[in-house]
Amino acid sequence: MANIIKKWTILKEEDVSPSPWFPILKHTVQLANGKVVDDYYFSPLGDVVQVLALTPQNEVVLVKQYKHGLNEILMELPGGMRQKNTSIIQSALNELEEETGIKATSGQLISLGKIAVNPTKAHQITYGFILFNAEFNSVQKLDETELIQVLTLPAPQVLQLVKEGEIWVTDSMNFILMAALRYPEVFGL
Repeated sequence: MANIIKKWTILKEEDVSPSPWFPILKHTVQLANGKVVDDYYFSPLGDVVQVLALTPQNEVVLVKQYKHGLNEILMELPGGMRQKNTSIIQSALNELEEETGIKATSGQLISLGKIAVNPTKAHQITYGFILFNAEFNSVQKLDETELIQVLTLPAPQVLQLVKEGEIWVTDSMNFILMAALRYPEVFGL
């Protein structure tokens, strides 16, 4: 007989966050088998948005910036945290404009789906979108912690950078691969 998978029951929740930059919750949970675990820690980091913007020449807009968690300068798709009291789509549009100077409308975004990077220890979903015919029609509006270089590269070259491990941030890699599967002609497949 197959086991029936059930959700855990949260018996107690305590906010043990060391700072507003990194929220951490301590849960006391009851497992499906009845066992109680009184020290299950995880982070409700908040949702993320990313946009794979393509110029009319099918060049992918990438951002290059320093990421302190890895102490690395990385290439990825433009995006960021979902803004408080803002829809996923509006947050994606805002982040795209803030990081790249590309202003678009909600009707131009096409969903590429969602990704959970570490569902065991973090509550964070990244929502991805593709935008065709992106135009640099605004200006960057960077946060105080951001210094971003905007790059445009032909879509087939971006796919090659994923293959070669030059683009290795999980959500960016996955959305580039998802876009290549859905729009193979754009990526030279």
